[in-house]
Amino acid sequence: MQLVRIRAEANVGEGQFQDTDISTRTLVESLVREDATIDAGELYDVANALSMSDQQVRLCIKRLVAEGRFVQEGRGRKAVLRATELTRNSLEPDLDFVRYMYAQDRGEVSWDGRWHLVAFGVPESARHARDSMRDTILRLGGAPIQGGLYVSANPWAERIRSAATTLGVSDHITTLTSADLTIGRHIAPRDIAEQLWPLDRIAEGHRRLLRVAEQYLQELRESSGVRHLTIAVALAAEFTHAMEPDPLLPPQLLPQPWVGTAARAAAAACWAELLKSEPAQPVRLFRWYSKVTGGATNAARTW
Repeated sequence: MQLVRIRAEANVGEGQFQDTDISTRTLVESLVREDATIDAGELYDVANALSMSDQQVRLCIKRLVAEGRFVQEGRGRKAVLRATELTRNSLEPDLDFVRYMYAQDRGEVSWDGRWHLVAFGVPESARHARDSMRDTILRLGGAPIQGGLYVSANPWAERIRSAATTLGVSDHITTLTSADLTIGRHIAPRDIAEQLWPLDRIAEGHRRLLRVAEQYLQELRESSGVRHLTIAVALAAEFTHAMEPDPLLPPQLLPQPWVGTAARAAAAACWAELLKSEPAQPVRLFRWYSKVTGGATNAARTW
């Protein structure tokens, strides 16, 4: 599932970021401010804190300008980058998943015991569409049962149909629900969940996010400025790394207590701390996460 446009594996140490793998392009996109600009000096400072060289940043800016994604005014650290309409329209992440996570954590979404299934049989002549449909199902948290048959514990028919329409394969898609699902010898819902999804690996990703977020939270209370921006980028990266493989199973299907709940709470605490020192021109990353971690009362009921 796509949460934000960030990929990273960070190992956090006091006052530094070790072995961080965040693409320069992603860093640039993460620092777009509310007025669609990027302060180049700020960009270089954050990049350096993430062990990126000035040359990396310059080459990335050059590529992005050549692609028509930014317009550069000025040079070097005194430059201002302005996001073009192409970039502004593509940066907003799909935060419905994040809203749904926190709604589940607050007990505002309950499982009705029904499984949601999709089957598709796209012909070989439409291989690209077939592969794209499969990738979409997996991103939505679906687990394969048999060839061309996938299951989720959450209502997803609307998103499945939307993707199928976009890909032109609606005639090859079947959706259904069932309260009576058996996988091999597994009948109990929690046993089925353990069989279909790698919960141990998913939990490990959440444990790492929890460790990182708790350390960031302590540091955020004593730092500011560029350091806060650097933490914001790295935190979003860790959040994505932990959440992308998570199928958002309801609590009834998960070991309790579920570490994902604690990890998300720690991340939300970090964003709350970051928002206390929001700069005059805050980066959009702050707004995206404040929308879904600030205790909103309107829970997302479907995806």
